[in-house]
Amino acid sequence: MDERALSAVVADRAVLAKEEAADLIRATLEEMGKQLSGGELQELAINLPEDLAANLPPRHDGGAHPVPLPSFLRALARRTGLKQEEVTRGVRAVLTTLSQTADGTHLRHALSQLPAEYRELATTAP
Repeated sequence: MDERALSAVVADRAVLAKEEAADLIRATLEEMGKQLSGGELQELAINLPEDLAANLPPRHDGGAHPVPLPSFLRALARRTGLKQEEVTRGVRAVLTTLSQTADGTHLRHALSQLPAEYRELATTAP
């Protein structure tokens, strides 16, 4: 699934405009990627479509640096200008949609480095 298709699905599932969904997808991947170990970040990048992988931060040699989900959602709200509930719906839609794709196994594995709330958010329907 490329970024345009993902934006359309996320916009529909999260009741957002396509532009808002696209901004949130980019911010989600970048901010989530900052929390992953270098190896997991590389695996995720390899298994995402190129246009989506471009939103991940550069690979590094460090370990995972997870942040609590509420802090992550607040940071995304500040970054995108969306309301907290819009961000929550949007991130749920992003993670759920990506985890349901053929390459979803890699996302689920990456989420295992983060607090359990991230995985729970990815498995609940928007």
